[in-house]
Amino acid sequence: MKRLLRSKANFEILEGFLSELLGEDIVILEILESESNKESKTDKFNRVDLKVKNSKGDIVIIEIQYDREFDYLQRMLYGTSRVITEHQQEGEAYSALVKVISVNILYFDLGHGTDYIYHGTTKFVGIHDHDTLQLDSRQQQQYGKTRINDIYPEYYLIRINNFNRIATTSLDEWIYFLKNEEIKDEFKAKGIQKARQTFSLLSMSDEELRAYHDYQDELRDEASYAETNYEFPYMEGVRKGKSEGLTEGIEKGKLEVARRLMRKGMNAEDAAEVAGVNVQLLRE
Repeated sequence: MKRLLRSKANFEILEGFLSELLGEDIVILEILESESNKESKTDKFNRVDLKVKNSKGDIVIIEIQYDREFDYLQRMLYGTSRVITEHQQEGEAYSALVKVISVNILYFDLGHGTDYIYHGTTKFVGIHDHDTLQLDSRQQQQYGKTRINDIYPEYYLIRINNFNRIATTSLDEWIYFLKNEEIKDEFKAKGIQKARQTFSLLSMSDEELRAYHDYQDELRDEASYAETNYEFPYMEGVRKGKSEGLTEGIEKGKLEVARRLMRKGMNAEDAAEVAGVNVQLLRE
């Protein structure tokens, strides 16, 4: 999972996972250095598995933890605090403090609870009236935030061991994958089918990976063959006003290319797209 999410080529995967978790479309701008600087010998390292900036300017830190840590809640607090101070420029107003979202994927039991996803935010509730304190209009304009909890760090605790159910939502599909290392054909969560393809490649041995790349090269050769022998003559025939009989023969040839691609393992939809034919013709 760490290799899968860290790759800049896989922003689509990370964006899909975070979009489903946070309930909004997330666009990743860049992957940031995930280890903080030590200003003195006594400083504690703050090393996270992944730190990214999204299009809103928020910093998202992701931690995948397998080993039990009894003080993990304090570790989360330290991590977000360190990120906030590191991204604050000297002399900059407090209103410019960066928003941090801490996503923690845990393969051990933390705390006592029955759910498998917990979301923590900061809010201020009146002791007497029990109302929730809100930002006034000037603060909203100055901070670019609508709620007080949008200013403070947010925490997501994903307790993988507590997920023991069928995936019924798009977010569940991601949790199912995190627990079982399996993505089903019918899963439709954002980015998850891209994760399926990439994860299978990461799991291959060197020999399997070489064979896969050889197979991809062969498919590209087939696609080039189709383009050279059928697409180009077809366009040339149209340009020169060739007969309809030539067009019919070219269409048959394109169908044959699509069938050859399918015999080599390509699915009907992709074969039809490469050869430039209607997929329904392949199924007749």
